Amino acid sequence: MDVLDSVVIGAGQAGLSASYHLARLGIRHVVLDANEAPGGAWQHRWDALTMRDVHGIAELPGSEPPARDGARANAAVPTYFAAYEAAHALPVLRPAAVDSATSAVPPSEDAPGSGLLTVTAGDRSWRSRTIVNATGTWTQPFIPHYPGASEFRGEQFHTVSYPGPEHFVGKRVLVVGGGASAVQFIGALAPLTDTVWVTRRPPVWRDDDFTPEAGAAAVALVEERVAAGLPPRSVVSVTGLMLRDQEREAERLGAYRARRPMFERLEPGGVRWADGAFEAIDAIIWATGFRPAIGHLAPLRLRSAAGGIQLDRAGRGTGSVFDPRVQLVGYGPSASTIGANRAGRAAATGVRGFLREDLALAG
Repeated sequence: MDVLDSVVIGAGQAGLSASYHLARLGIRHVVLDANEAPGGAWQHRWDALTMRDVHGIAELPGSEPPARDGARANAAVPTYFAAYEAAHALPVLRPAAVDSATSAVPPSEDAPGSGLLTVTAGDRSWRSRTIVNATGTWTQPFIPHYPGASEFRGEQFHTVSYPGPEHFVGKRVLVVGGGASAVQFIGALAPLTDTVWVTRRPPVWRDDDFTPEAGAAAVALVEERVAAGLPPRSVVSVTGLMLRDQEREAERLGAYRARRPMFERLEPGGVRWADGAFEAIDAIIWATGFRPAIGHLAPLRLRSAAGGIQLDRAGRGTGSVFDPRVQLVGYGPSASTIGANRAGRAAATGVRGFLREDLALAG
């Protein structure tokens, strides 16, 4: 079996950026994408989400991003990604859903990152000296457990299965979550139907400009977690919430002011709070976030005792502290379109550095 210099797992923003920089450095690699077509997670977003609605699409390196207009995001971004792959002749293979990444020689304190890696997708496999993991979070939606969830007779959706606002007209909708997605759902739904918003903690609103300095401070908080080997929080979770123009009507209707604390349990017809209050509900949207899609890396035992994967450069890098053969992009501080681009460059540089060191040791 041929041995590659690197295998990139995932062909979203982070994976394509990494592939672009690997190619510029002359590093032989393939990109394995679980999807049938280009577009990463964007191709699975709901039809009502337009490019005007999204919080931002950073351009991939060496290109211009799609227009911020009324085009459907689940069509515009995949078209952009497909054109980018073709323009730069990126070596993307699909569909190739990776099942596992294993090491011929388990790393140890004496010999970290020694031996070749094998990446398996179904009945196919690739051997490589390094891996760039770019699988993001979209395939790992998180829904917290609440008593009575199986008894609720209404509809339940997570962000990944959100069907668009028109589906909920005439229904009383409970939106669960304190992040940007929940705010966006409330903004779309409150002018059309009855909504109830619940969060575990009071939301933190920003009324100042989101300056580069504020963004850097938010990223630094996430970096501290991954430097300590803790499970990462999203960058958005530490920036605070802001309302956009398309959410002002929901604000005028009082949908955000009426926020309530989390309920205690679900019942067949709705939810009940600890004080005994009951709210009849027809549908629930769990805007409760995602977890990193890194289960296929489990055989490499990269997690620290704290439950996360430590990254180098005090959390600012992309390399695994425990195994320098592995780079992670779109993980922790790079889980944004802008961060993913920067991480792609850093990961390619990290791969090159490891290959040079490995070659020097072999010589």
